[in-house]
Amino acid sequence: MTISKKIKVCILTTVHPLTDTRIFHKQAKSLARVGYEVTLVVRHHRDEIVDGIRVVALPNPANRIQRMTKTAWQAYKLALKNNADIYHFHDPELIPIGLLLKLHGKRVIYDVHEDVPRQNLSKHYIPTIFRKPLSLMIETLEAFSACRLNAVITATPFINERFLKLGAHAININNYPRLSEMCFNDIPWEQKEKAFCYIGVITEIRGAFEMLGAIEKIKCSLLLAGNITSRVEGGLKKMHGWRYVEALGHVSRTDVQRVMARSLGGFVLFHPAPNHINAQPNKLFEYMSASIPVIASNFLLWKEIVEGVGCGICVDPLNPEEIARACRQIMANPEEAERMGKNGRRAVKEKYNWEIESEKLLTLYQRILES
Repeated sequence: MTISKKIKVCILTTVHPLTDTRIFHKQAKSLARVGYEVTLVVRHHRDEIVDGIRVVALPNPANRIQRMTKTAWQAYKLALKNNADIYHFHDPELIPIGLLLKLHGKRVIYDVHEDVPRQNLSKHYIPTIFRKPLSLMIETLEAFSACRLNAVITATPFINERFLKLGAHAININNYPRLSEMCFNDIPWEQKEKAFCYIGVITEIRGAFEMLGAIEKIKCSLLLAGNITSRVEGGLKKMHGWRYVEALGHVSRTDVQRVMARSLGGFVLFHPAPNHINAQPNKLFEYMSASIPVIASNFLLWKEIVEGVGCGICVDPLNPEEIARACRQIMANPEEAERMGKNGRRAVKEKYNWEIESEKLLTLYQRILES
């Protein structure tokens, strides 16, 4: 698909960074590649052109309240100034801005990355007493806005079903990896390190302590590539297994590939929180694309993917001994582990990839423009 004339798209986010994989590397680049004139309004240090996409910088807020008020209003004014043909926003806190843009006669899309009402029930920084009221408020706001916007894009089938029931024009566009990210040199299986990896934000609810508990038992390296809070890091450092950790911090996409190539397997051990059970974490498919076995939480949806493809082992994410057994199985059976990795990569090539999902995005844009 190629756009015959210049059509302006304005993408808005106050939460995510410029380098967000779904927003910038997948959606914005896919739109720009077929000829859309893409502007991204995002927190950044300066206005600039990045990979053909015009970046309009928002200042960093002092706190969440300022981000949800002052920064959101700044994003709205910059969006109106852009006078785009389609507006595409990515954060629940921008729903009022999306509705204001609709009042100006604009075409507006809401992109839902997470099941936010359920997600807020598990956020440690929200006082327990406020979690249910806040969850209900966001769910009510999403329900009110869903049918008033031109479309709702969701990142998982579960979230999509919720918006379809609300009568929204909802389409599911999964957050699968790009095939181009699979083009890197694999380390032969027999030359891999005695190591397992985790890619992403390192938190208690995403299994940080259980991963390290398993590593303590099997005494091999744990490669942690992602941001970690001082509170979680302090707790992990008190465990005996910390001596096996290689804490890499936030790494580039190229370095992510290198970390996975070094590893015998990848962890995705989210706790059974309401927002996790029906999620489809990007790291699950990244491990698959890197040809390494996945050690994943035994949620029904994840088991259907992992066991259906034959690309890993599902375990109780709260049980370090069970996690350790899965690691031992992979280390003791290199041929089986290599086969799991190849099964995962094949599934990504054939089904779980962004190139297929991007066609849904382009088709949706075309339909909105024609309506």
